[in-house]
Amino acid sequence: MPALRATKIVATLGPASSTPELLEAMIRAGVNVVRLNFSHGLAQDHIERAAMVRAAAQRSGVEVAIMADLQGPKIRVGKFANGRVQLQPGARFVLDAARTEPGDEHGVGLDYKELPHDVKPGDVLLLNDGLIVLQVEAVHGDAVETIVKVGGELSNNKGINKQGGGLTAPALTAKDMEDIRTAMGFQADYVAVSFPKSATDMEMARQLCNVAGAEFRHKPGLIAKIERAEAIPHLEEILRASDGIMVARGDLAVEVGNAAVPALQKKMIRMARAFDKVAITATQMMESMIHNPVPTRAEVSDVANAVLDGTDAVMLSAETAAGKYPLETVQEMATICAAAEASEDPLQDADFSGHRFTRIDQSIAMGALFTAHHLGAKAIVALTDSGATALWMSRHRIHIPIYALTSKVATQRRLAMYRNVRPLLLADTSADRDTALAQAEAHLKARGIVQSGDIYAITCGEPMGAPGGTNMLKICRAR
Repeated sequence: MPALRATKIVATLGPASSTPELLEAMIRAGVNVVRLNFSHGLAQDHIERAAMVRAAAQRSGVEVAIMADLQGPKIRVGKFANGRVQLQPGARFVLDAARTEPGDEHGVGLDYKELPHDVKPGDVLLLNDGLIVLQVEAVHGDAVETIVKVGGELSNNKGINKQGGGLTAPALTAKDMEDIRTAMGFQADYVAVSFPKSATDMEMARQLCNVAGAEFRHKPGLIAKIERAEAIPHLEEILRASDGIMVARGDLAVEVGNAAVPALQKKMIRMARAFDKVAITATQMMESMIHNPVPTRAEVSDVANAVLDGTDAVMLSAETAAGKYPLETVQEMATICAAAEASEDPLQDADFSGHRFTRIDQSIAMGALFTAHHLGAKAIVALTDSGATALWMSRHRIHIPIYALTSKVATQRRLAMYRNVRPLLLADTSADRDTALAQAEAHLKARGIVQSGDIYAITCGEPMGAPGGTNMLKICRAR
């Protein structure tokens, strides 16, 4: 990955990017995490794409993480006889959970059968990402009778949101549970859970992942996609039950209003960092590059502001899954991230005098950052089993690269999401501390990370290899 870029890039695989050659080029251009969107495709498609990702990463000489993004509940309208209809303002339109025939300009069926129980007269429904607005006039049995307030074209299977939230659909469906088994079969590094409303949703997802991954001895990181208005009051409990959050600005904006999202984005990223969790900023970051070879200036500012907010990763969806310029989009995003980071002032995070630490390993991590910053060290190195030490270090803006050396491939891949962390595999690490430190330095020198005379900080634990046992900080001058 480019030496100056700390922010990670998540790219979604799709028809536009599913060739081995293009995927390898995207990884070399800066993709750190590949998203497999389980809203589209069959289980076998995702299995094959995951294998392709692993092979492309190996050819590129870097490990990337795979994130399986669950579909969640299908809160959508059904299909239309002609594929689409034009809704006129003031017209009546019926959303009918019992309807089986294709829809027309008077009404349509529902994939989400519980909608009649979730709404009442006066509620506002937003369809197709808020482009169409319906007001509920009455509910009769399975039929929700509405008046079109903002019309437009409505096509098959477009999403439904309720303004202000309040839909009771569970976060995990039977399809999601099956998809979790598929994702654990190829050891997805992260699982993104759609539409969680509480910590309970995330705890259930974790239990399902751990059971499905048990035969592979694999436990993925869990990402909560914040998409519902109901999730906002419960952010803290959701964060504590997750390994990270995704600021999913599309559905969230429809439910809470566009104007509320920028402040919520900053709040969520700030909270994630405070709770030692990762944050992904997503939705329409480079939307114009689906069709154009360069981004708009507004998109450049959007990506840069997410970086300045402290996000761990920025995500591309349709831009790389279905766009005309997937490789160029990754290249542009990497350039924007690096430029935004160069403008940061690391001094704001360099003083830890106001922080209190209760764990030895966390204190060692913070001590490494403080010392490395004030000595002007070339690198900070963490010999880590679980990746926790590198995670704590990555929560602070220190313009010194953090190299996480681990003997576990699963840890190396998971670390690919963390801001400013460069995960490296150091196989067969010695159980003897001094030998292990010498091995680490040789590994860094072989990669050109440090040269003779360079100062670097390194953390490890004694006894070596004990999870959560980081208890030593050493300042070294490379031989």
